Amino acid sequence: MSTKNYSTPTKKYRFLISAVHSIYRLLNSTYEVNELICRMGRLFCQFFNAQYCEIVLLDPGKKYSMIKCTINDNRKVVVYKKAKISGRTEIRIIKSSSAVRKGNLLGVPLIAEDLMGFTLLKRTRTAKSFDLFDQEMLMTMAEQAVIGIKNMQLYEEQQRIVFGSIKSLVTFLNTHVSRDYTHSPHFSKLVCALGADMHLNEKQLQSLKYASLLHDAGKADIPAAILTKTTKLTDAEYDIIKTHPVKGAQILRPLQVLRPAIPIIMYHHEKYNGTGYPSQLKGGQIPLGARIMAVADAFEAMVYGRPYRQRMDIPSAIKEIKRKSGTQFDPKIVETFLKVIKKFNKRIYLEQDKV
Repeated sequence: MSTKNYSTPTKKYRFLISAVHSIYRLLNSTYEVNELICRMGRLFCQFFNAQYCEIVLLDPGKKYSMIKCTINDNRKVVVYKKAKISGRTEIRIIKSSSAVRKGNLLGVPLIAEDLMGFTLLKRTRTAKSFDLFDQEMLMTMAEQAVIGIKNMQLYEEQQRIVFGSIKSLVTFLNTHVSRDYTHSPHFSKLVCALGADMHLNEKQLQSLKYASLLHDAGKADIPAAILTKTTKLTDAEYDIIKTHPVKGAQILRPLQVLRPAIPIIMYHHEKYNGTGYPSQLKGGQIPLGARIMAVADAFEAMVYGRPYRQRMDIPSAIKEIKRKSGTQFDPKIVETFLKVIKKFNKRIYLEQDKV
């Protein structure tokens, strides 16, 4: 957006409203800090007719950058490693916690309760110099952005704590389940890759990831004698095995954060033609996440085998998945699986032991 667009008080007011609205939309459509600062950089370049934008988030000591995103003529470079701040203007902004404006350069601090970073804009030498209104506008936009960054950082920290708790729960549950029924560390990656290829949103992918880690939690309540049996299961024993999705849902339902994952856990053994368990759901009645899980779960069970069934080689397992498309599995998910599994490093499934 050209700086000529706010040459009168009315146009300045419109520009302010447009800028605040754009930041608001950005904050409500972005779910990761890294993505947010990159999108902010592009937005600042657009609004201030700048060719260069640098956004830096600092470490607590304020001498090093923790995340640095640079937009230069719409080319994006993101650096995640710790790097010492050495630029004269950058150091000046950090030391003074105030804006710096000089000709075609404008920098403002990002301040929450304390300085957390800064943004720096540059225009070409032939372009109009930044003025006081530019500075005030950038500071207003930066204030809005800081609120979003801070909230997102708190959310990401909360998610790390939640995920750590879930991994601890998985470890505990796995000590009560036969190792022959636990999944490889690659299972969750496969499930999430299928979900991403099917364009699930961030929240759906998160629930799918949690479900991929905990979908067999109910097997902790199945007698070890059944889980380790090397001969064919009797009908009565198989009926006990079939209770594990419901038991898993019962175990995990009290945890509020896992509630969106419960339907995936509950119905991942349903079959597309309605002959699965526990509720004989059919087709689209089965939650999408559960249909995804069903394909990945069957593939791993075939490749790794079970105490009562020998393992298959990967081509045979893929062939079996294709054969059951439309009966056991959703054809669209099988199609996605065949595409995704080509990109996977199949050697990880050839390991004799699970890590």
